[in-house]
Amino acid sequence: MNLSRSEFIDVNGIRLHVRRWGAEDAPTLFMLHGWMDVAASFQFVVDALGGDWQVIAPDMRGFGLSDWPVAQRGAGNYWFHDYVADLDALLDHYAPEGEVNLVGHSLGANVVCLYAGVRPERVRRVVDLEGFGMPATTPAQAPGRLRDWLDEMRSPPQLRPYKTLDDVAARLTKTNPRLLPARARFLAQHWSKPVSGEQGEGHMLLGDPAHKMVNPVLYRLEEIMAIWAQVRAKVLHVEATDSETLARIAGKVPIGEFKRRFEAFPDWRERFIDDAGHMVHHDQPEAIARLIEAFCAA
Repeated sequence: MNLSRSEFIDVNGIRLHVRRWGAEDAPTLFMLHGWMDVAASFQFVVDALGGDWQVIAPDMRGFGLSDWPVAQRGAGNYWFHDYVADLDALLDHYAPEGEVNLVGHSLGANVVCLYAGVRPERVRRVVDLEGFGMPATTPAQAPGRLRDWLDEMRSPPQLRPYKTLDDVAARLTKTNPRLLPARARFLAQHWSKPVSGEQGEGHMLLGDPAHKMVNPVLYRLEEIMAIWAQVRAKVLHVEATDSETLARIAGKVPIGEFKRRFEAFPDWRERFIDDAGHMVHHDQPEAIARLIEAFCAA
């Protein structure tokens, strides 16, 4: 296993935890994880890389060992523009000049695609792992969405503790039955932390429960596509053949019609990974590593 080293950097008023693999003078891949995940999630892909690469992956704000933004009413707030701003500061710190290679999974994929459109001169390649955007919304949804958010602010969601690390690993494999036991055990160590209190000892997930709150801001697909249209980098969309997430986000919209949104990218192509679900980088890390290397080394 390739060992990572931890660093902490201050960006936008919070402290981000960053994992780094490889030599500092090697070609660099910046990787952003998905929702309720952590940077260590890319360990299996890093181990499968055949060439000499440096991989830099932050725990995004509110996840892992990174700070939770200060909450004013008992729950933090998380917005796409904050993630994009954090990535901008991260790149200014580690790669202040030139173009970079960005890899993102799910939420992280949405963030890197947005960044590539608002800072097109800074991005050379984008690898989008299971990033689809969000369901399109209509203005009529705004009153209900804001009302739901206000209701949740009164009683913010909580995360439940797990008794043992094995219970955390079991939770991971329940969500993803393809996850190998050894990988689940590894992830559980980075996905949670030991806690003790009046109710005894256990393990708590390393994520702000405020991430589970409804977002009061509608996802305006037309605006997102306008940003995608500004991307200069070549974009590789990687999709699992058994992606349950695509079906859930598309809802009643036929898949072909839903994916027409990707026509906004000037230079976009897709590849499919068999025997994999949404956590494609856990299910088939060797295949993902090959795609990343071939695309980013070209």
